[in-house]
Amino acid sequence: MDETQGTKLPVIVIFAPTASGKTALTKELFAPGGSHFILNAEIISADSQAVYKGMDIGTAKPEPELRKILPHHLIDILTPDQQYNVSDFVNDADCACRDIYARGKTPVVCGGTGFYIRNFLYGVAPTPVSDPVLREKLKARIATEGNAELYKELQEIDPVSAVKIHPNDAYRICRALEVYYLSGKTRSEFAIKPGLRPQYDFTFIVLEPPRDLLYERINQRVDQMIEQGLEDEIKSLLKSGYTKDSPGFKAIGYHEWFEYPDRLQAIEAIKHNSRKYAKKQFILIRNISGSKIVKYEGKPEQINDINLYLKSLYSATSFSLK
Repeated sequence: MDETQGTKLPVIVIFAPTASGKTALTKELFAPGGSHFILNAEIISADSQAVYKGMDIGTAKPEPELRKILPHHLIDILTPDQQYNVSDFVNDADCACRDIYARGKTPVVCGGTGFYIRNFLYGVAPTPVSDPVLREKLKARIATEGNAELYKELQEIDPVSAVKIHPNDAYRICRALEVYYLSGKTRSEFAIKPGLRPQYDFTFIVLEPPRDLLYERINQRVDQMIEQGLEDEIKSLLKSGYTKDSPGFKAIGYHEWFEYPDRLQAIEAIKHNSRKYAKKQFILIRNISGSKIVKYEGKPEQINDINLYLKSLYSATSFSLK
């Protein structure tokens, strides 16, 4: 992509909460042999936890067979003890988009992490560069005072950011406090520039299942994860040297096992947190310019409607917008 010549890279962005059927949809639309195949494409995963190796069941990664015929990027790129943030995602997604486009295919950013998708569409707010000395001081405070104490401090300083951060997410708590102490401004005051990023020509689709159906599917998904061996997966990761404080274990489906000693309580907490998370993600992608909202249940006629919508925008024989 040559931005100096004003070339806009076409990219399809699909937001869908967990258990809504997005993997099945991308298989139908973009995998060779799919019944509604429309474009030669590759998927860029917008899932904040699918980046971690070994965390397969709890993150419901697309099956390896699908990934062989329909390449997926930003899956299994880190170990659970490594930190990954929204800036990393946007940078990596940009690189993947350029690479996919250069090879004559269509980049499709797809996932359920609304924070990642919103920042990919609008860009990351220009917060201050991290200060190593201050960061270490905050990490030392976390170690001695605990997450709860610094989270309370963040709630007083920047309640807007605190709402978006899990009380156990030590990294994001420290980063939000760091931004404030470096600049005197809360992280929420660093506004993203209005308007979608100009280097892309976005086609943005939001899959919105009926809430009752979505919650039922989430509960079924969690039960399926337990049957597939989620507990054994966690035990294996712990044996490999990762701990409850590893960034990967902050994910829903993992941290609950350390918070609830009772197995049934942990499972119910995973279901509750997953439903709550899905609701929160919709809030993050509201009112985005040009978005197409699809009341989606995974029915064949709905897949066909999305197929026709994309056909109206994209040439069937090329990776360029019409």
